[in-house]
Amino acid sequence: MAPPIYSALIISLGLGTTMTFASTHWYLAWMGIEINTLAIIPLMAQNHIPRAIEATTKYFFVQATASATLLFASISNAFLTGQWDITHTPYTLTSTLITLALAMKIGLAPLHSWMPEVMQGLNLLTGLILSTWQKLAPLYLIYQIQPNSPNTFIALGLLSIIVGGWGGFNQVQLRKILAYSSIAHLGWMILILSFLPPLALLTIIIYILMTFSLFSSFMLTRTTHINSLSTTWAKIPILTISTPLILLSLGGLPPLTGFAPKWLILQELTKQNLAPLATLAALSSLFSLYFYLRLSYAMTLTMPPNNPAGTLPWRLNPRHNTLPMALTTTLTICLLPMTPTIMTLLPF
Repeated sequence: MAPPIYSALIISLGLGTTMTFASTHWYLAWMGIEINTLAIIPLMAQNHIPRAIEATTKYFFVQATASATLLFASISNAFLTGQWDITHTPYTLTSTLITLALAMKIGLAPLHSWMPEVMQGLNLLTGLILSTWQKLAPLYLIYQIQPNSPNTFIALGLLSIIVGGWGGFNQVQLRKILAYSSIAHLGWMILILSFLPPLALLTIIIYILMTFSLFSSFMLTRTTHINSLSTTWAKIPILTISTPLILLSLGGLPPLTGFAPKWLILQELTKQNLAPLATLAALSSLFSLYFYLRLSYAMTLTMPPNNPAGTLPWRLNPRHNTLPMALTTTLTICLLPMTPTIMTLLPF
């Protein structure tokens, strides 16, 4: 893709999300999401292979369905209330329709089935954008509507945690595993959104840090299959140490950064007299932890076949700047002791 076109698409991605963030009107917010969707489609289809075209087509149809539902629900809400204000959704039917449409856009269970298949057809950089930046605008709108009853958010969040962990069990393609990881982490965000929105913000910030670090590691070694992880030591040996720590941080193991949001979410659910829900969420996260441990095992405790040295990839020269990956990896591993300070900066 030509650099001017690529730059224009990236700017459009930023513009669409910014427009949604700045909107108080449903129609402008919907326009921002549509600009976002139309900007990422050429990025998804830039590799002219059947799998990428198939993934792009699936993504377009799913997003078009979700956008049509969102527009219908927002028009219905405006018809019933007489105003287009995003925060004014007093009717249960319209707020539920809007929530489900936005859940389909970001891939929350049970509207998640498109996410792993689409991710499998993309390159890692586009998959990173789909897993992080494309979630921000819909999550912002979900935060704005805030239904009177948290039951919808609790059901979506808990189901996403379970499906995100269960779905990644037998996967060997890293992009599908990362898709299920995204579904599970979104479940944690939605679960706490009704009770403590600043904690949901902290959760998504830490999720973006961890996901950026992991995608960058895989892009650096050009790895897309679990069997390729065992040759990381031959390509970039330091990643054999850092990537398993990133994976364990995604799983939420202490003393790594990923433990902080899960710990705080479980604490808040217990304060809200939802100890059974907190217990079920914690037990369900063990499914996700299993496949993170599986990837760590494949990377550190297995060795490649004894092929002649000439056939092994050896010491690849990085094709992009590794400084952002180094910074985010450090934060992904070492940020837990800073949790009290971070909590004072956010409006808890």
